[in-house]
Amino acid sequence: MNMYLLFFIALIPIVWLMVSLGVLKMPGHKACPIGLIVTILLAIILWKMPAFDAITAAVEGLALALWPIIIVIIAAVFTYNLSVYTKSMDVIKKMMTNITTDRRILVLILAWAFGGFMEAIAGFGTAVAIPASILAALGFDPIFAAIICLIANTTPTAFGAIGIPVTTLAKVANIDVTQLSYAVGLQLSLLIIVVPIILVMLTGKSVKAIKGVLGISLASGISFALPQVFAAKYLGAELPAILGSVICMAVTIGVAKVFYKNTASKDSEKIPVKKAVLAWLPFILVFVFVILSSALFPPINKALSSIKTSVQIYSGKGAAPYVFSWVSTPGTLIIIATFIGGLIQGAKFGEIAGVLGNTFKQMYKSAITIVAIVALAKVMGYSGMIKSISAVLVVITGGYYPLIAPIIGALGTFVTGSDTSANVLFGGLQVEVARSLHLNEFWLAAANTGGATAGKMISPQSIAVATAATGLVGSEGKILNSTLKFCIVYVVVLGIMAYFAGPIFGFR
Repeated sequence: MNMYLLFFIALIPIVWLMVSLGVLKMPGHKACPIGLIVTILLAIILWKMPAFDAITAAVEGLALALWPIIIVIIAAVFTYNLSVYTKSMDVIKKMMTNITTDRRILVLILAWAFGGFMEAIAGFGTAVAIPASILAALGFDPIFAAIICLIANTTPTAFGAIGIPVTTLAKVANIDVTQLSYAVGLQLSLLIIVVPIILVMLTGKSVKAIKGVLGISLASGISFALPQVFAAKYLGAELPAILGSVICMAVTIGVAKVFYKNTASKDSEKIPVKKAVLAWLPFILVFVFVILSSALFPPINKALSSIKTSVQIYSGKGAAPYVFSWVSTPGTLIIIATFIGGLIQGAKFGEIAGVLGNTFKQMYKSAITIVAIVALAKVMGYSGMIKSISAVLVVITGGYYPLIAPIIGALGTFVTGSDTSANVLFGGLQVEVARSLHLNEFWLAAANTGGATAGKMISPQSIAVATAATGLVGSEGKILNSTLKFCIVYVVVLGIMAYFAGPIFGFR
């Protein structure tokens, strides 16, 4: 069959997702399973994939979706839900808002630093919903609060939810996660420094708004970027956003307290140190547990990683056993840390278990969506559908392909609402194209992740979270129009980085 005809047929599952989610407004848990069925049929009929191989490919996708992707997301949202249940989130909110009354600095602390931390730990909309609701409660225009948090919630999503987008991409594309993490960190580093400055200008509605706060804006960006790149290079994908956001919060708050103390509220409620530590305890324990189990502590890492089960799932050519890491996966560690933190905070074991049970119920529709998308991507990859798409893209764009690589990632997030799902959908494609063009596969895969972070600010799902948090349901179009222009500039910058900067950092 003609390669161009196969190209257009291979795009059918992707076009279906775009139309069903973006135009028809179908819920993901209904649209994605339909897309999976269509993909399996196309793989069997046109790509001559044996039916049993197609089914086992989908089952392998189901396994990958459930463990570790969905368990990490459930664990992260569980930590947030428990902090709301124990009222510790109220204490955290007060701590965030007691530092300054300068709206520009508040945006840096809440939308950027605190939002980045929530993305690193939980993701799944919490990084938009919580800071936006706090900003609205502080008197910010609700639409502005939604927009500013959507723009802030871009670069942190690459390593969000304990690094799950990058670790998933590495598994789907079968490439080394540490080298991929480093490439992602490098590509996003410039934008991480620039975004806080943009946020300040937007807050003050003028380029001149940066006057007087340029120092703290640069400190806020650099203190996020440098630790993230360091962690990405030496520790892998789980810790870059956590380490970057924690240091960013500390630096931004520290600079505000030292150099902008005259902007602090005169009647702020002082939070005792013990109460503050107790409120943050589940998040602190998550941070500690993830670090202790990382490659930074080889004996612990090796011991926990040995608790695993290998299962042969996919039956076709290129099959490899799928490994379930039962304890070393961040999802297990987060759940354990949250249980311990909740018990110390005074919650009973049964209450904590109840919150976890409710979190499972809360996430079931999202779980269906993720399972279907990951299974769909596996079938597309194993059947050769991804190769059919990449072959034509290589012919059309040639050596200029890196310029459009981030656009593909952004499209994935726009469609699915998830950086992880965008990486699952298109990560294999990017690696295939890189190999076809003899480009660095890590650098091009990283471009997909970077582009996916851009799509986060225009994703209908992200915007829906923002409007729900600020009571603006019905204003989605206005918010999309405001974030779209920033998304375009963001993707263009990433495209230039993807095309020119690889060799500079050794990714040839």
